[in-house]
Amino acid sequence: MSLALDLFTVVAVVLGAFFFLAGTVGLLRFPDSLSRLHALTKADNLGLGLIVLGLLPQATSLLGVLKLVAIWGLVQLSGATVAQVVASAIRRRQDPPS
Repeated sequence: MSLALDLFTVVAVVLGAFFFLAGTVGLLRFPDSLSRLHALTKADNLGLGLIVLGLLPQATSLLGVLKLVAIWGLVQLSGATVAQVVASAIRRRQDPPS
């Protein structure tokens, strides 16, 4: 059973790292700021979720599990808030459509 959990952890963390990399590529390649922000937030949210999911079986106590879930939740809330603030600032800087 330990081998299966270790394999699950490795697969989930590698997939999470892949999504972080995909978000970074989107950040560098997309043409405008709103597209870049969208690509980065979506890919990073999924990447962090997969990494936390992969680390959960390795947690040795319930407190460790709760800490991982709390970190994930706080990053979700702060990421959404920051994305809204940045998008609002970008839209205020752009000329209104005529």
